[in-house]
This record gives sequence, C-alpha cells and structure tokens, in this order.
Amino acid sequence: MKQRIIRKRKGTATWILPLCLLPFLPFSATAQTPVNDNNTPLHLMKPDYRVGYGIPKVEEVKQVTDRVLSYIDSETPATLVDKRTGREVTNLKAIDEHTQLKQGGFRLTSYEWGVTYSGVLAAYEATGDRAYLDYVQKRHRLLADVFPYFRQLHAQGKAIDGNIRRVVDPHALDDAGAVCCSMIKAMLQDPSLAARLSPLTTNYADYIMNKEYRLSDGTFARLRPQKNTLWLDDMFMGIPAVAYMGRLTGDTSYYDEAARQVLQFAQRLWVPGKQLFRHGWVEASAFHPAFHWGRANGWAILTLCEVLDVLPAAHPQRAPIMRLLRQHAEGLAALQHHDGFWHQLLDRPDTYLETSATAIYAYCLAHAVSEGWLDAKAFGPVALLAWHAVASCVNARGQVENVCVGTGMGFDPAFYAYRPVHVMAAHGYGPVIWAGAAVIKLLKTRYPKLNDSAVQFYDEKVPTDQPIFNYDGKIRF
Repeated sequence: MKQRIIRKRKGTATWILPLCLLPFLPFSATAQTPVNDNNTPLHLMKPDYRVGYGIPKVEEVKQVTDRVLSYIDSETPATLVDKRTGREVTNLKAIDEHTQLKQGGFRLTSYEWGVTYSGVLAAYEATGDRAYLDYVQKRHRLLADVFPYFRQLHAQGKAIDGNIRRVVDPHALDDAGAVCCSMIKAMLQDPSLAARLSPLTTNYADYIMNKEYRLSDGTFARLRPQKNTLWLDDMFMGIPAVAYMGRLTGDTSYYDEAARQVLQFAQRLWVPGKQLFRHGWVEASAFHPAFHWGRANGWAILTLCEVLDVLPAAHPQRAPIMRLLRQHAEGLAALQHHDGFWHQLLDRPDTYLETSATAIYAYCLAHAVSEGWLDAKAFGPVALLAWHAVASCVNARGQVENVCVGTGMGFDPAFYAYRPVHVMAAHGYGPVIWAGAAVIKLLKTRYPKLNDSAVQFYDEKVPTDQPIFNYDGKIRF
C-alpha cells in the first residue's frame, strides 16, 4: 500500500497515513491532528488486495486474453512437416506416413485444445477481434484439409502421426468430444465451413454415440483405473458435443441423449450435502469416496452451461439440469478463497489454489449471470473476483501459471494435493480466454458498480460516481 509519512510538531510521534485517505481529510487533520473516527472516513481506506479487486475495464480484460492468444499462437504452428527432415510439407498429395503436424508446445488435436478453440471462438464473439476467429479457423481448416489423406493411410494399415490419429480414429472421449464441439460451434457461426468440417464432426460423433465404452444403462464409462469407472471429466469430454449435434442437425434424439447422460452422471457423482461432484465412481464398490477435485468440478459445471446453451426451452429435462447448475454454483461460491481462487481439492483449504478450475468457474458463473440463469447480485461479484485471480496468473509472456497438470483418478487426498503445476499444462489456456470472454460480455450487459468499496450488481445503470450511494444512485444518509 502506498503511504505518506506526516511528521507532527516537535516532541510528538511520527505516524503514517495511506495516500488514499488524503483527499478525505480536513486540513487541520492533515496538518497536525491524528487520524480518528471523527475527522476521517476510515471505511474508505483502500485495502491491500493481493490479486486485485473491483470492476475491471473491458480493455483491461482483453489485454490479458490478447497476451494469452499471442503466446498460444506462437506455440501451436498450423503446419505439416516431414518428421525425418523437419521440412515443411505444403503439397497435400505428398502426405505419407512420415508427415506430421509440426510440434509446438501444445497439441492441436487434444481435448485441452478443443477447450481452447471454444474459448477463442467465444472471445471473438465478445470482442469482434478477428485475430481470435483467424486463430481457430486456420487450425480447423488444416485438420479438415489433411483428414482424407491421413484417413486413407490409416485404412491402409500405415502408422500415422499420433496427433492426427486422434482425429481419424478416436480411441476415447478425450480424443473426440471437445474438438468436435468446437468445430460444430464454428459451423454454426459460419455455415460455409460445413462442407469442410462435417466429415470430421461426423466421425467424432460416430465414435461418441456408437463406440465409446458404456455402463449397462448407457452412461459413458472407462475401464481404468478400475472396471466400469465413471470419471466426472467425461461429462465434458462427451456430452456437450452430443447436445451440439442436436443443434447442428435438428435431430432431437441428440438432445435426449445429452440430457440423459447429465442426469445419469449426477445420479452417481453428485454429493447433495456438499453441492459438489465427486471425481470418480466405481461400479463394483460398495463405498464411493468423495474427492472434490477442482478442475473436474469445472468440467461438470461447464458441461451444464454448454448443454443449457442449446437444449430447447421446452425439453422435459431442462428444469432438472438448470436446478443442478444453480445448486452447483451455490456450492462452489461458498468455497471461493478470499483471493478469488478455488483450492485443488475444493473443500480442503490446506490444498493449493489452482488456476484452471478458477478460470472455468469464472467463465461459468459470468456466463450464467449474463444468460439470466443465476442472480447477478449474488454471483456477479464472485465471477469478477475469480477473474482478478485468473488475470494475476497470466505472466508477461502470456503463459498461465499455477495450473495442475493432467490428472487421473485417485482415492486418497495425497494424490490430488501433490499434483504438480506447470506453465505448459495445456488445461489452463482455453479456460482463461473463455473466462475473459464471459467477463467482457458480463461487463457489457450488466451493471456492476463499486458501492462503499464493495462490488455490487444493479438492475440498471446507476447514475452516480459517489463512493457510497443508495440502490437508485441517490444520497440519503
């Protein structure tokens, strides 16, 4: 906190006054009278927030997301190379088993980058800055253009680049759902892309709907780490793409399947007493430990938002999904750290504060407020505080710090509490840009204002800049 030393007359002590109080002091207090409750509005002293507080400006939020975009653009080249020589391959007809995507810091076809594509598309919608759209379209088009050539090689039994194999022959929801959903969003935004991207989304959707392993009741499941295990992560890895296929095709059976999956996951993973989800569930277990991992709960609430974005208003399962979103938001808001973050294990404050989960919650809460699903007065301040936390973790290069690396499933607290963090953990980049996009939209469509030093959200624009005012902007106290 910036301070100014004011020295009293000879024989008296020296005292320190925060500079922010000087405009509010009467002259006599500034010159020779000690600060007290009668001569100084002490309640207007500025706290020494560690990660920021208040209502950010739209341009400030965009500066953060621009920095991240610039960094990931440099780290994700949209180029083919010959892996033997490193030379660029520009003639698609020359693609062979030695051709691969040029390797940068992140993988263009991973689920983390599916999240990133969706976040970047949201940033384009929020800002109108074509740099965001160009980033996604350049990489989507590359994948679409090379798809038929690598598919032919794969059909011939030849080994192909692992990053392309995820597109041609998905082996898990991680390979399919998030990238598929981002491509559907791109097509809905620009129908001219349909001819190019449809073969890929059709291939992804076929895997999700017809090839993914399931429990006997049809719920998406895995065979690791135990037989018939549900991972909370798989809500996001599979369900939003199914819901968006409904929007893309008009086939309502996709909506029915997405809603069914949400509620069947919740039946096993939702913990009502905590208003949180457990990370994992094993069919053969009589007891199901509840470890409320931050990012997995992020995938869950993000799934609820994604499904509600496209599920028809009259769909019979919309109401229970909306109710689940609101309960989850309440459970999360109650556990937010005073610096805006959430803990790695949400209900264990001795675990570290983690960025990717915080960014996902910042997006979901801001988006839900903008959509009218959550009360702005209660959840708007939570979303803005979370954004300040997220922004504090974006360094000068645009790297996102303090992100938990990829994490499987465990049934003891040490497994989660000691997961490493790393700036190259891809899970943080899409959520940060997505959060910034939602906060920009929130700032443009709602009416936040500082009142008595606290962030408040109002139903209409407040016509005053006074530090304290009544709800209607008038001063009557």
